[in-house]
Amino acid sequence: MALSIADVYGAFPSQDDCLEHLERVRWPKSPACPYCRSSRSSPLPKQRRHHCNACNTTFSVTVGTIFHHTHMPLQKWFLAVALVLNAKKGLSSRQMGRDLGVHRNTAWRILMQIRHAMIQQEQRELLQGVVEMDETFRRRQAASNS
Repeated sequence: MALSIADVYGAFPSQDDCLEHLERVRWPKSPACPYCRSSRSSPLPKQRRHHCNACNTTFSVTVGTIFHHTHMPLQKWFLAVALVLNAKKGLSSRQMGRDLGVHRNTAWRILMQIRHAMIQQEQRELLQGVVEMDETFRRRQAASNS
């Protein structure tokens, strides 16, 4: 069941809440460097970044995601994802722009990023169990059976 806009706004009232959620989902055990996949990293003080001791780079939880290199607050991104998931007949960039208070070109880019993330192979494993689409549902088998 998709979250309502009010649920998303209530669950993620700040940028830090969004980042904490992404860290829990992406790194359930410990942070992993998106560049070299090493788990040997240390947090940087007073920043939401980590330093990889293997490849000597710094990274945040948004590296390699649709949220990387964005200037828009993550709350708006999370609301955009909720809007896409809750739209029964699709969502235009103009409507999303009005709903989020951004220019239609920005909304178009957000929509394209969300749609691209939905077709990526590594994201498909998230669609297991009961998947609801267009008021219907079916049980999706594990990735090895599809």
